[in-house]
Amino acid sequence: MNRPFALASAFALAAAGVSATTASQPADLIHFSLKPQGGDETRIRATFGGDRGGSHENVWSTGFRPSELTGLEVSSFRAAGTRPLHFALVREAGRLDCAGNGGSSFAAGNCRFTADPAFTQLIVSRGIGRPTRDQSFALMGVNARRAMLDAIAAARYPTPRLDDVIALSALGADGRYIAELARVGYRPGSISSLIEFKALDINPEWIGRFTRVGYANIPANELVQLRALHVTPEFIAGFQQIGYGNLPVNKLVELKALDITPEFVRSMTRANGAVPPVNELAELKIFGRKR
Repeated sequence: MNRPFALASAFALAAAGVSATTASQPADLIHFSLKPQGGDETRIRATFGGDRGGSHENVWSTGFRPSELTGLEVSSFRAAGTRPLHFALVREAGRLDCAGNGGSSFAAGNCRFTADPAFTQLIVSRGIGRPTRDQSFALMGVNARRAMLDAIAAARYPTPRLDDVIALSALGADGRYIAELARVGYRPGSISSLIEFKALDINPEWIGRFTRVGYANIPANELVQLRALHVTPEFIAGFQQIGYGNLPVNKLVELKALDITPEFVRSMTRANGAVPPVNELAELKIFGRKR
C-alpha cells in the first residue's frame, strides 16, 4: 500500500466510520445488526459482516439517519418486544436488502448485496476496470458516486484505479470538492496527490487564508508540507509582525518542526531591539544562546 493510500485509509476510518476490514469480499448472506448511535437519538449504528458467533472479521460499521435505511419501521425497532423488521440500503453503486428481527432498539438478521449494473458499467466505461464483487461491495459501502467520477474527468486527472475511487469516496471527496479545487487553480498532479489533499483536509477555504497573508499560488507539494506540520496563516502572520517577511515555505516548515514560534523569537530579541537573523533561529532554539 502506497503512502497516500495508507494515509487516506487512516483518515477514512475516522471520517466515514468504516472498519479497517471493510472491503473484504462478502458472503452471499451478510449478517447485520442495528443499535442506537451512542448518545445520538437521530442516528442508528448499523454493522454489516462478521457472524453470529461474534467474529469481527470483514466488518463495516457506521451511523445512518433512519431515512437512509429504506423501509425500516423506526417505531417498531424502538418498541419493546421482538418482531420482524426489514430495510434496504440503496446507493448508486449497489444495494443491501436486509431482513431480521428487532425491538427494544436492537435488531439483527441477514442481508443480500446486489451491485448496481449501471454503476458497474460506468466504472468500466471510464477505463477504471470491472469491479469484483468485493470491490463493488466496497464501492457501495463508501458511497461512491458518479458526480465524483465526472469531476475527476472534468479536471483532467489521470484515470483512477478502483482502489483510488474507494479511498476518495471513503474520505468524502465528492464532485464539489474536486471541482472547487480546480476552480481555484489546484489540480494535484496525480490521483494519489488528490487523495493526500483530501486526507489532510486541504480545501479552497484553507488555501484562501494563506492568500490573505501574502502566500498566493503555493505549489501543491508545499501545501501538503504546511498542512502536515500544522503551519497556519496565523503562525506566518506572527513572524511577519516581528519583521520576518516573505519567509519561504521550506523555512516556515523548518521553524514549525523545531517549535520555533514568534513568542520564542521575541524572547531572543537583542538588547538593541533587533530580532536574530532567521538562519540563527535553529541554533538559538537548540542551544539557547543569546548573542
